[in-house]
Amino acid sequence: MRVAGLISGTSLDGIDVAVIDIGDGIHIGDGIQVVATTTVPYPPEVRAAILSVSNAATHTSTIARLNFLLGELFAEALQKTGVPMETIQLIGSHGQTIFHEGEPVEFLGRKIASTLQIGEAAVIAERTGIQTIADFRPSDMAAGGKGAPLAPFLDLELFRHPENARIALNIGGIANITVIPANAKPEDVIAFDTGPGNMVMDAVAPPFDRDGERARAGKVNTPLLERLLADPYYRRQPPKSCGREQYGDDFVLASNIDIATATELTALTIGMAIARYPGTREVIVSGGGAHNGYLMERLSALVRARVTTTAEFGIGVDSKEAILFALLAYQTFHGRAGNIPTATGARKPVILGKISHGTSPKPGT
Repeated sequence: MRVAGLISGTSLDGIDVAVIDIGDGIHIGDGIQVVATTTVPYPPEVRAAILSVSNAATHTSTIARLNFLLGELFAEALQKTGVPMETIQLIGSHGQTIFHEGEPVEFLGRKIASTLQIGEAAVIAERTGIQTIADFRPSDMAAGGKGAPLAPFLDLELFRHPENARIALNIGGIANITVIPANAKPEDVIAFDTGPGNMVMDAVAPPFDRDGERARAGKVNTPLLERLLADPYYRRQPPKSCGREQYGDDFVLASNIDIATATELTALTIGMAIARYPGTREVIVSGGGAHNGYLMERLSALVRARVTTTAEFGIGVDSKEAILFALLAYQTFHGRAGNIPTATGARKPVILGKISHGTSPKPGT
């Protein structure tokens, strides 16, 4: 079955697209074949508009318009892969997160956890003619989970090893890890957000610090770093998740952080999370942070395990999460759960996502 995955992460770099063929199994080199991948950057004005509604005071009209605009842009991004639309049978779209609050808060007399992704799936389905599954996080949250991270479902299948304990590390706007013990079963997997990934670094050195050159040349503000590391989040037991709500503009303004300190904060908080699992043999990195040579050097210095990237396993560092949402759509289409409760905190495995019907015939299996 040929499935496309679409996502834009918290770094707001653009739309990541992957088209994959899935066979009877879901093991790389066995049941998954990557057909095409691409990243389509957001126009600057669109990126600015998304930032303006992300955990910010805004107007419902702006959110509604962006929701439909991103649906158009996601559909166009898929078409830019060059893969004929008539050969794609299913689309899984994560969309663009503009708010995520995995921990319940008091709201109008109730304890409420919530999340919101935009990028209207009905528009994607209509423009492409392909059945589209989107809005993957709410079902997990309705079952008591945090709606994140969802990547462990793919990480387990790609990186489980019979003898070596591994950690899959994704450094997007937020950094998250999937802990995969040797010969792990789904119930053995632990996953959580470690804290900031690229988000704070990009905010203080826009659009990004290429290869970490500015951080390497800077000087870490040690007293500030120590204050930031005192945040109890870093020592809280998983499952846990965070986002722009914790590490957005308010954090940057309140801390007056610089690029060297921001980079060290990302490296140290990732290192602290990995240190919880001393038996780890390999750390396999994906996401935009894998391009930051200085950050990768700091990680290699901070952790005992060998640090490598998903490229060693045939998966581009910018493609893994798009592949994930293709796979999750495949699970949903077949009526199968896509969350791992030990990672998200949900009470049970649940089928994820909502379906928008395209005009193409129903996909075959």
